[in-house]
Amino acid sequence: MAKPQVFTIGYEGADVDRFLATLEDAGVATLADVRAVALSRKRGFSKSALRDALASQGIGYEHFIRLGTPKEGRQAARAGDGDLMRRIYCDEVLSREEAQEAFRDLEELAASRPVCLLCFERDPAICHRRVLAQQLASRGFEIVDLTVL
Repeated sequence: MAKPQVFTIGYEGADVDRFLATLEDAGVATLADVRAVALSRKRGFSKSALRDALASQGIGYEHFIRLGTPKEGRQAARAGDGDLMRRIYCDEVLSREEAQEAFRDLEELAASRPVCLLCFERDPAICHRRVLAQQLASRGFEIVDLTVL
């Protein structure tokens, strides 16, 4: 039996139409927004606008705010320091019970339908969604990183 898949995606450099097409092509049923702050200067990627655009395509939206990266981690990611970002994320977020509970909710959602983890960074190696994906992989999920072309 094939492993259930979890997708990841970053919207850096993407436009909404190509972003939505990428999700549709992959068969994503629900977008799991793992940003601490679901606001964006990039048109169409703030929480309400994104949720509405996804709904128009039949894709669900869930915001896992408790799995977002703290400000220091976002700064490290912007600077391209994936190691520091992961250290901050693991120390300040994943060690907390509320984040562990949110992760269990994410895992349960991913077990029931095709889910895609969303954050900003195009490169998953410098994004905290890689940390979450690795944890899901250790629980039997296959991870597929999507790139908006």
